[in-house]
Amino acid sequence: MKRLLALLSISFIFIGLYQLATHFLRKTSSPPAKPVEITEEATASSIEMIAGEESAMVSRVIDGDTIVLATGEKVRYIGMDTPELVHPKKPVECFAKEAKEANQKLVEGRAVRLEKDVSERDKYGRLLRYVFVGDIMVNDYLVRQGFAHVSTYPPDVRYQEQFRQAEREARENNRGLWAGCQIDRRK
Repeated sequence: MKRLLALLSISFIFIGLYQLATHFLRKTSSPPAKPVEITEEATASSIEMIAGEESAMVSRVIDGDTIVLATGEKVRYIGMDTPELVHPKKPVECFAKEAKEANQKLVEGRAVRLEKDVSERDKYGRLLRYVFVGDIMVNDYLVRQGFAHVSTYPPDVRYQEQFRQAEREARENNRGLWAGCQIDRRK
């Protein structure tokens, strides 16, 4: 835990220095010759790129599998699904609140690393990503601890087998939702 806190602290310092440097460079360089067009690609690239990897701060957790970054972008975790908490046509499902709380403890207010698979966005416009806090892959952790079940949609299947194994482990050990919730596997 101390190592994780140390890594997070170093990440915050690095992000702060990076933002300070880019702020200084913007003030000392000349403005662009033409206005910058705001596109979907430009919005996605507003997430910090550090050593070729996406990194961002999480400002809010919507539910067990969706977060909001400090940039305002919504991110949907790839490869897993948590019980519905916020759905206009469905009641709150068994273990939804616990899944959200677990997600909050892991990521809210923290710097995360984002990993893209094949697809950039889902049909709702959310970024699709695997999310990491330090060495912990949040997607895997939530499945392995029984807060989520596997739900993959090709072509985004990079960690499908890993998630299936994590779900088997959670199920065999009656963790989380596997201890008493009815799971509709037809989704």
